[in-house]
Amino acid sequence: MRETSNPVFRSLPKQQGGYATFGSGVAGAAAAAQVQQGYEPQLDQQRGVSRPLTIDDVVTKTGITLAVLSVVGVISYFLVSANLALATPFALIGALGGLGLVLFATFGRKQDNPAIVLSYAALEGLFLGAISFIFANLMSSGGGAMILQAVIGTLGVFFGMLVVYKTGAIRVTPKFTRMIVAGMIGVLVLMLANFGAAIFGLNGGAGLGLRDGGMLAIGFSLLCIGLAAFSFLIDFDAADQMIRAGAPEKAGWGIALGLTVTLVWLYIEILRLLSYFQSD
Repeated sequence: MRETSNPVFRSLPKQQGGYATFGSGVAGAAAAAQVQQGYEPQLDQQRGVSRPLTIDDVVTKTGITLAVLSVVGVISYFLVSANLALATPFALIGALGGLGLVLFATFGRKQDNPAIVLSYAALEGLFLGAISFIFANLMSSGGGAMILQAVIGTLGVFFGMLVVYKTGAIRVTPKFTRMIVAGMIGVLVLMLANFGAAIFGLNGGAGLGLRDGGMLAIGFSLLCIGLAAFSFLIDFDAADQMIRAGAPEKAGWGIALGLTVTLVWLYIEILRLLSYFQSD
């Protein structure tokens, strides 16, 4: 399988001819072979054999993950609007907690654990609710309309890239993947450099100017949005090949986690870009 730009997908365990065990299940290819030989699903479950992953599993688990994120995000937004003192702690707890869970799931190979995935969704919801209020009401005059625009834009990009992938308009090749990964590494380096420059007071605390709302900042946000969009193609391809390889049904949680990470990044970049045009 091709390597993906998303570290959540890239660290999923693989073996020759398919995917190795996720959690406590055995390889999906073995499960599929047993079904073909006449074993009943109930007997498979009794023996600890998980059925192969399907597209319905991916859609369902991703939908559940996004539903948890959305509900917590809405609650977080209204709590912050009622008490501005909650904005910073909600944003910090959500961002740092979510990052910690993603790192733990990725390096600990726990992406298939629904508790970890849903906990990540809840923490990101806490973060997104707070940061959305900050961008829409404190850093700009966009308000709820701007947030709605960001949500629509995020979903539009997601489904648009899904159509692009399904129609084969852009082929996911190893070269394409390397280009996207290189671009993401470059963006990360620039973000860290900008943060460091801002800490040391360069350019009046604006750092390299990548987040100050100027033309350079607008261009940088557009670059990030483009990279996030093209990352979906690689993630779709990785998920598609996992299904074809007969990965266990539980692996759907890992796919849901990977897609949610990219969706969160895309939403934040679109929201940030909109805030530049609607700043006071």
